[in-house]
Amino acid sequence: MATVALTEENFDEVTKKDGIVLVDFWASWCGPCVRFAPTYERSSEQHPGITFGKVDTEAQQMLAAKFDIRSIPTIMAIRDSVIVFSQPGALPESALESLIEQVEKLDMDDVRKQLAAQAG
Repeated sequence: MATVALTEENFDEVTKKDGIVLVDFWASWCGPCVRFAPTYERSSEQHPGITFGKVDTEAQQMLAAKFDIRSIPTIMAIRDSVIVFSQPGALPESALESLIEQVEKLDMDDVRKQLAAQAG
């Protein structure tokens, strides 16, 4: 599956469903972003059950601000509408694969309990 361009218009629709969505916050002028793009694209082809989204921070400044993106690239993992990971920096392919494995193994009931305890 190819990557999906995420915008203010479709972000919630894409990320508020069950399953895993990875989001790459990037910009065309960002060298590390450009170098990370082929790795991200390859991973999207290896994991057809996962949605791989890309947010162009220049075109989608409101989304970048909403998620307090201060450094790009930033990779965010969302599972079942819950942000479970967000970190700046281009990941090597092995680290991206490890992140995907960890997100797939999460017990989402436990994650929701932890979030509720933190909020309470």
